Amino acid sequence: MSAVASSKGPLREIRRPPDLKLRRTLKGHFGKVYAMHWSGDSEDLVSASQDGKLIIWNGFTTNKLHAIPLRSSWVMTCAFEQSKGNMVACGGLDNICSVYNVKQQPQQSRAKELAAHDGYISCCRFLDEGQILTSSGDSTCIHWDIESGEVLKTFSDHKGDVMSLAISPTNNSLFVTGSVDSTAKIWDVRSGKCVQTHVGHESDINSVSFFPGGHAFGTGSDDSTCRLFDMRCYGEVNKFAHEKILCGITSVAFSRSGRLLFAGYDDFNCYSWDTLSNGKNHAFQLPQPHDNRVSCLGVSPNGNALCTGSWDTLLKIW
Repeated sequence: MSAVASSKGPLREIRRPPDLKLRRTLKGHFGKVYAMHWSGDSEDLVSASQDGKLIIWNGFTTNKLHAIPLRSSWVMTCAFEQSKGNMVACGGLDNICSVYNVKQQPQQSRAKELAAHDGYISCCRFLDEGQILTSSGDSTCIHWDIESGEVLKTFSDHKGDVMSLAISPTNNSLFVTGSVDSTAKIWDVRSGKCVQTHVGHESDINSVSFFPGGHAFGTGSDDSTCRLFDMRCYGEVNKFAHEKILCGITSVAFSRSGRLLFAGYDDFNCYSWDTLSNGKNHAFQLPQPHDNRVSCLGVSPNGNALCTGSWDTLLKIW
């Protein structure tokens, strides 16, 4: 990758270290933070913790806009609807995806409960205000109609628990999943079929994220590597690993340009990789790591901020 990238002349180094400063710390959860997701306006974010609360924050003021008590505290994922920002969803070990409308008064805001999975909900993402995708430990993904609660399509090709899913930023009909069977698959919502299977990882894939252009995606795995796969050449184009990093990766996200791949690790840190480099050395890491495993991270849609969530109950915005 670095050879191809530098064929037009030497690669410009990423400013080292870039001006990565801790801008905000979001305190308020009493249990491990398991998931976070930015809203489409890059201002609000939702986080889910095993204290049984879903909290919606304003990332600028650090104010809590809503705290939604959950029926099950064993929550593993949360999602913000991107187009209007009126809805959030979560799911976990209760095998149910719960969808909340945050603009209604709390009395009326009864959760829509989507139940059909036989295993835990590992990840959920909205397609729009009426549809949502969920991935599960029963090794399937389901495309739901939120209003009626019915299953529109079931995607079952993985041989193990599906841990993560990401929807293409350029084509709403495509999404990628990463699984414990160590493969990543591209699916077409319209046909309900798997259109590509990408192999290469040696252990569970915990997280997947689409490259901003929509033609490639990044993965993070328990084999302590992140990889970049390109859908056009149908293969792995880069691998990011360091001999001193031996722990698993919980979450991955790209910068807005796609030049950086951020990855959250079990060793309490978040490393950033230059996607055009040879993948042997990370570009930089967090100046002050968390006090426990980094369980989730996300780059805001406008590309200005990176938020990391950790088992130390805090969320930090960089």
